[in-house]
Amino acid sequence: MKKTFALALALIAVVAAPFQAVAQEAPVRAAYYYKVKWGYQDEFERLFFKNHYPVLQAQMGEKGRIRSVEVMKPTYHGDGRADWTFLVVITFANMTAFTGPNEEAAIQKRLYPDQETFRKEEARRFEIIDAHWDVPLTVVPPPAR
Repeated sequence: MKKTFALALALIAVVAAPFQAVAQEAPVRAAYYYKVKWGYQDEFERLFFKNHYPVLQAQMGEKGRIRSVEVMKPTYHGDGRADWTFLVVITFANMTAFTGPNEEAAIQKRLYPDQETFRKEEARRFEIIDAHWDVPLTVVPPPAR
């Protein structure tokens, strides 16, 4: 029984390994939703584009960990359920780039030598948020015809 179970696990691992390798190398998209407190949207956007967006841009490029960054907000006030007021969709090079170690802290120190001001402004950016959630996205292909 133990041998059969071990053999079955080994077979599953052999069959699944190529699929895992492909999944690890495919780009990964994640949506970062923010709901900013009423009256603070402009301040949030100013701080985001001043302090966080350049850090994301520094990680982009052909060999960078980030392939693209899209920033959006609802077109109309009160559109839909109004769960969010600001959305950032990041496409990472692969799963390792998404979940693995990164150089953000070093980039922040390089881009913002005045770390005290940087930390204070980043704290303020999060202080004016009512809610924030990160959603890794999985593409759902339509069924084959």
